[in-house]
Amino acid sequence: MIQFSGALVLLDIEGTVSPIAYVHEVLFPYARAQAVAFLERRRAEPLVVEALQNIVAENQPDAATTVDTWSIAELVKLIKELMDRDAKQTGLKQLQGLIWEEGFTRGGLQSELFPDVAPALSAWVARGRQVRIFSSGSIQAQQLFFRYTAQGDLSHYLAGHHDTTTGPKRFAASYTAIASQAGVAPNQILYISDVTAELDAARAAGCLTALAMRPGNAPNPPHTHAVIHSFAKIEIA
Repeated sequence: MIQFSGALVLLDIEGTVSPIAYVHEVLFPYARAQAVAFLERRRAEPLVVEALQNIVAENQPDAATTVDTWSIAELVKLIKELMDRDAKQTGLKQLQGLIWEEGFTRGGLQSELFPDVAPALSAWVARGRQVRIFSSGSIQAQQLFFRYTAQGDLSHYLAGHHDTTTGPKRFAASYTAIASQAGVAPNQILYISDVTAELDAARAAGCLTALAMRPGNAPNPPHTHAVIHSFAKIEIA
């Protein structure tokens, strides 16, 4: 049991609120399968153009060509290469978020959460705590993820979202920036993730930490973080 008297619970998504299998076996394959058809329909839209420009700039910064000169086949080849190595790049995450938006709004996707998540969000907010998300997935994708869950729309419980535009998850400065944006001191934040390197960075920024040990999660190296198997084990003091 963890007793928490601070102001903000900061959550990772993959392996923390949702099974890793859902992200890797449902969301990622969906974006991969839909990439060609999506770009054929929507390539010229401003948000899609922005995502594609970011992808090209992040991976070929010295290229003299613009994204307009790339064929769909060339773009999809690069996008799939980035997906294959699970690249944590802003442009890729933007594009994935746009593809998932179609899936969620059309009913082809519904996010899967661990059963303790929805009750915990409700309880924490009822006790006056902020709940925010810090994930490598784009803010748009995060918002969709919590809006279209099997337990209904949970987005109203969340006070804010943070992605790679805030900073890398393994950099202490990212957590300092989140604290500033949330208007709380770092020592008032409890960060929960399934990755000890992220927890190390959050602790270095002054945050409290807890390692989520969920079914299907990868093993972690030796660490000194508190461990929880369910959000029900967090008691708001």
